[in-house]
Amino acid sequence: MPPKTQEKRMKAEAQKKKKNTRAALWRGKAHQAKASEDQLKKLQGLEAELEGANEGKAIYAEMSRQCQALQKEMETHSRQLEQEVRGLQEQLGPKAWCLQGSLDQLLAKLGWGCAKRLHTRHKEQLCQVGLNPLDL
Repeated sequence: MPPKTQEKRMKAEAQKKKKNTRAALWRGKAHQAKASEDQLKKLQGLEAELEGANEGKAIYAEMSRQCQALQKEMETHSRQLEQEVRGLQEQLGPKAWCLQGSLDQLLAKLGWGCAKRLHTRHKEQLCQVGLNPLDL
């Protein structure tokens, strides 16, 4: 082969190798880019899961805080109601005692049968307002 043809052929082969090397480099870069993109998507998915978990924790913390606030409010209201009941019982006690005395006097004037019926009715009325006739 003449030297110029051989030289051209060698140049052509060198260019072909160079193109193949560039193509291989580009393919490698493209593969790396695809792998990086996949990793990025995976990381974004994990980040979204983490944010969801953090949001769930925040919701749970808020619900717990609200629950505790409601429990405190309920305890306070319950104590107030208990105090109110005690006050009302204290107010009713003397009145019931006074009524008991008046009833005893009335029963003494009436006969036993009528007195028994009135006594039973009086006991029922005391029980209806939460008082035990035996405690008076």
